[in-house]
Amino acid sequence: MSDTRRPRKPAKPYRRPQKDPVRVLAFEALRAVDERDAYANLVLPPLLRKAREKGDFDGRDAALATELVYGTLRRQGTYDAILASCVDRPLREVDPPVLDVLSLGAHQLLGTRIPSHAAVSATVELARVVLGDGRAKFVNAVLRKVARQDLDAWLEEVAPPYDEDPEDHLAVVHSHPRWVVSALWDSLGGPRAGIEDLLEADNERPEVTLVARPGRATADELLREDAAVPGRWSPYAVRLTEGGEPGAVDAVREGRAGVQDEGSQLVALALADAPLEGPDEKWLDGCAGPGGKAALLAALAAERGATLLASEKQPHRAGLVAKALAGNPGPYQVIAADGTRPAWRPGSFDRVLVDVPCTGLGALRRRPEARWRRRPEDLDGFAPLQRGLLRTALESVRVGGVVGYATCSPHLAETRAVVTDVLKQFPGAELIDARPLLPGVPALGDGPDVQLWPHLHGTDAMYLALVRRTA
Repeated sequence: MSDTRRPRKPAKPYRRPQKDPVRVLAFEALRAVDERDAYANLVLPPLLRKAREKGDFDGRDAALATELVYGTLRRQGTYDAILASCVDRPLREVDPPVLDVLSLGAHQLLGTRIPSHAAVSATVELARVVLGDGRAKFVNAVLRKVARQDLDAWLEEVAPPYDEDPEDHLAVVHSHPRWVVSALWDSLGGPRAGIEDLLEADNERPEVTLVARPGRATADELLREDAAVPGRWSPYAVRLTEGGEPGAVDAVREGRAGVQDEGSQLVALALADAPLEGPDEKWLDGCAGPGGKAALLAALAAERGATLLASEKQPHRAGLVAKALAGNPGPYQVIAADGTRPAWRPGSFDRVLVDVPCTGLGALRRRPEARWRRRPEDLDGFAPLQRGLLRTALESVRVGGVVGYATCSPHLAETRAVVTDVLKQFPGAELIDARPLLPGVPALGDGPDVQLWPHLHGTDAMYLALVRRTA
C-alpha cells in the first residue's frame, strides 16, 4: 500500500529576536514606574545616560525613548480603555509586564507617526525579547485589533457620550481619573472648553524652563543657548523650546542657574516683592526641599542684605537644598527640621514661604504617572500637615511680616479651604492681594489669592495666598 501523505515542509529555522535598545529601555522605565512606584522623570535620565555611555543611543534615540515613556504614561487611561476592548479578559488579569508592552504598542499605533506595520512589528519583537515567544503571539493578536482604526474612531467607541456623563467622557478622552477631572473642573469653574483645554495641556510635554539666579547668572547669558527664548512672566526665566539637556548648560552645571518651572519662580518673586511694614532682614523657607525656590529666595535676599533660613524635614532633601544654595553670595543657613515643630522662636522672620506637601495635581505634565497613583483619600492625609505648616508659618513671622502659602495643586481642599480654615483660627492675620505682585500675568481671577494654570499661563498649576500678620 503506497503512502499518499504529503511530505512535510521543512520547519523554518528559529529566528532569534532582535533587541531594540530604544524600546527595551522604554519598557524598563515603565516597569520601574509600575513596580517601584518610581517617577519617570527620576528613572529615565540615568537610563538614558547609561545607554549613551554604552554607545547604544544617539540624540534621536533618546528623544524617541522619552516620547514612548511619557506618551504612554500620559495616555495610559485612554489606552487601557481601548485595550480592554481588544482583550478577551479583564485587564487586571493581564500580567503587568505584558500590559506595559501592549501600552507601548498602543501609543506607537495611536499617538505617534510610526507606521502601523512598523509599530506592531517592533512591539512584537520587544515582546519576544522581554516576555518570550508565547506571550509575543498574544501581543501580536491584540495590537492587530488596536491597529484597525485610529484614535478618534476608538474614542467614539470606548468613551461614553458627553451628554450622558460629561466627567467620564472627559476622563477617557483625556486620560485622567474621573475624580481628578471632577476636582480640576471644580477648581477651574467655567464651561466645557476650559476644562478640556486644561486636560489637553496636562497631556502636552512641557518645555524645559531655566532660572537665572540673581547675582550669579543672567537671563541674557542663558539666552545664548540653542533654541532658548525668554520666559513669559519671570524676568529670570528662559525656556529651552527644543528640550535639550540642562546639565550641558554651563550656568546650570556650576549652580548659578537651575531648572525651575516659571510658576514656582513667580511664587518666590511674589513673596519677595510683597510690601512689608518694618525691617526686611530675615527670611524663612519652611518647606525648602528640594531647593529650587530656596535658591531663588536666597539670591533675592542676598541682593537686599537679608538672610535666608531654609528648613527641610527630611535630611536627604535638606542635603539637596544645601547643594542648590551652595555658592550663594549672601548669608544663608540650611537645617533639617520639622516645620510644624519649629527650631526657631516665634515672630523671628519678616518673610516666610511654605510650599506645602500636596497631591501634586498641578504638575501632571511633568509627572503624568501621579494621576494614576493618587486617590481622593490622599487629601485627608495631607490636610492636617498643610494646616499645621501654615499655622506655624503665621506664628513664625513677626507682626507686619508676610507669609506665602503655596502648593502645586489646584484642588480646592488643598488651597482655599486650608487658608480659610487657618485664618478662622488665627484672627491676627489677613489676606493681601497677590495679583499685583505677578505683573503682566493675565487671567488671575478675582483674588486675593492666585491660581496659575498650564493652559492659561504655560506653568504648573501653582497656587499662592499671601497673608500678613496683623497682631
